[in-house]
Amino acid sequence: MANAAGPVYIVGAGPGDPDLLTVKAVRLIGAADVVVYDRLVSDAVMALIPSGTTRIFAGKVARNHHMPQPDINDLLVGLARSHRVVVRLKGGDPFVFGRGGEEAKHLARAGIPFEIVPGVTSASGCSAYAGIPLTHRGLAHGVRYVTGHTQEDDTLDLNWPSLADPDTTLVIYMGRITAPRLCEQLIAHGLDAKTPAAAVINGTRPDQETVTTTLADLPDAIESLGRAAPTLLIVGRVVALSDALAWFAPRRSKGEEAAG
Repeated sequence: MANAAGPVYIVGAGPGDPDLLTVKAVRLIGAADVVVYDRLVSDAVMALIPSGTTRIFAGKVARNHHMPQPDINDLLVGLARSHRVVVRLKGGDPFVFGRGGEEAKHLARAGIPFEIVPGVTSASGCSAYAGIPLTHRGLAHGVRYVTGHTQEDDTLDLNWPSLADPDTTLVIYMGRITAPRLCEQLIAHGLDAKTPAAAVINGTRPDQETVTTTLADLPDAIESLGRAAPTLLIVGRVVALSDALAWFAPRRSKGEEAAG
């Protein structure tokens, strides 16, 4: 019984707006003894953690890991075995480009019980707040989620012919740095350079900014913002609906941006 421990709660914090947290997430955050959190967890969500709760930062910035993933995995096991209530708080949804599966697998191997608490993933949260439906009759009959992040200096290698589908909405997580290659390859594999595209920065947060442009101009639009902030890219005909459906924060088009 000396190793009896857990469970560890792997909790999705959503893209930023605390009102998007699940009831279960809020309850567990309030009951935690220790919260291990990522960089993408917003300040507004962090403010819900009680003042006496231990906080451990395990955040990551592109190509700069504050705490390597194996160390995070071992940390969760050690904390669980100390018989404290452990919440692993992750931006978005733990199982959508969140490496929650890796952490859960490590806990399982160590005999530590765990629970997964889904969160609103950035694709659905940020697109909704930008007024961009991911699917829409006559415009997109499907949606694809891909990551634009690469391991170290590895070349971004995706199934470009499959992704260059004009009838599908393409949502790219962590694509700010690799946007030039993403757009170049999609165009090279047949997607019209004039396909509507958007970058949503700090989606669902008070300082959200959405820039709409074309696939060809998307890298320049991102560069002109000069903001190293969480950025979601959306490519597809549905982006054009943002003109009418944007409701949360001001939206800028490429033309408006050029005008200052």
